[in-house]
Amino acid sequence: MQKHFCSTGTCIPGKHYMVDMSGRIELLIKEYIEKGRYFTINRARQYGKTTMLYLLEKKLREEYVVLSLSFESADEYFHSLYSLAEGLMMDIGDCLQEQEVSETILKEWNEPLSERFPMRSLGIKISNLCRNCEKKVVLMIDEVDKSSDNQIFLSFLGLLREKYLRWQQGKDVTFQSVILAGVYDVKTLKIKMHPGEESKYNSPWNIAADFTLDMSFSTDDIISMLREYSEDYVVDMNIPDISQMIYDYTSGYPYLVSKICQLVDERIVGTDSFSNRKDAWTREGLLAAIKLLSKESNTLFDDMIKKMLDYPDLRKMIQSILFDGYSYPFKREAPLINLGVTFGFFKDQDGIVVISNRIFETQLYDLFLSEIAIGSTVHY
Repeated sequence: MQKHFCSTGTCIPGKHYMVDMSGRIELLIKEYIEKGRYFTINRARQYGKTTMLYLLEKKLREEYVVLSLSFESADEYFHSLYSLAEGLMMDIGDCLQEQEVSETILKEWNEPLSERFPMRSLGIKISNLCRNCEKKVVLMIDEVDKSSDNQIFLSFLGLLREKYLRWQQGKDVTFQSVILAGVYDVKTLKIKMHPGEESKYNSPWNIAADFTLDMSFSTDDIISMLREYSEDYVVDMNIPDISQMIYDYTSGYPYLVSKICQLVDERIVGTDSFSNRKDAWTREGLLAAIKLLSKESNTLFDDMIKKMLDYPDLRKMIQSILFDGYSYPFKREAPLINLGVTFGFFKDQDGIVVISNRIFETQLYDLFLSEIAIGSTVHY
């Protein structure tokens, strides 16, 4: 089956042209998994988190039992402590069965939970599982911030934290590592404890190690991906220059890199101006793809607009940077700056906050100009 570029869902090495992530995966295992660290992979939307987890799981299964879950469609889990514990028990049971653990372990895991003390019961199951498995056990949960604004989620994090601390003291057995993936950092989520009560920062995930692995694509990363493509299609193109141009516009934002390549391959090749691949994989062809990208609706740009509506103060800050030339010192501790980095809007450039890439800068600038023009016309 012919490979193609992928800008939606999980990238699969055998199906898609993609950056070689093997070095990052090996480093992640060495620095985090083997050292027994619990951590959160929090990056902006479509920044490659799910693909990273997929590749990590595939590699870890050689030596570990991997419990790979997602809260993407698990809203019903968070109605009560019991429903969360039971939902997790079912999902983990499926993972164990898939990895062919012994029938004895499976049978013990599937024993009913205590209805009065579901989290305590789940904790005992986790200890027994990790004690009896021949391999160490790793838990990873994607989309962990989907249902994270309530006390039930805090109770789950509290369970993981308690077992981790007891494990460190030699008093318990638990997961070798826990990886939570989402946009927001679970350590700094605002949690609403009860209806009508003021939101507050109150997460027990302070045991988590800082995740510092760079998930953006470098120019060399893009070169490796395009080299494989050019060999498959026998395309004579200036790979270093094209890769550098893609990086200059995207700053290595994974979705944008893949999307531009996909547009060149699927939408630019065969047009009147670019009849073949050699003509399309040029500066002019890339500019045509970038122009297409700026005009089309996609989930990333739609989410960008939504964030502007949800966070008016962040919107004003971005406008002041783009239109008024304001410079802000880069300090992640400042809530608005941290929010902008979380959403992928900001980056640090020599200690100053700047828009993270040229495509975002153009999109935001055009969005604000359009709104100003429409507002002026309506007012007139």
